[in-house]
Amino acid sequence: MSVENLTKEETSNSEVPWEPKIVAFSCHWCAYAGADLAGLNRMQYPANVRVLRVPCSSRVKPEFVLRAFQKGADAVLVAG
Repeated sequence: MSVENLTKEETSNSEVPWEPKIVAFSCHWCAYAGADLAGLNRMQYPANVRVLRVPCSSRVKPEFVLRAFQKGADAVLVAG
């Protein structure tokens, strides 16, 4: 999955209240594992958050964050 696909509009209904588009880069060994465990416990996160699994949060380059903003993200989270 790429950043380009994460921020595309999913609805064209103007009656839906605005929600920020959030891209989350999650470390495979820490944050993503926690999110996966939460999913096993049937917990959910908002639909406006797109999670990208990365090998390690230290491998997220500033260019990746800037690219997410360029593609329409309102916020970017880098979680380790």
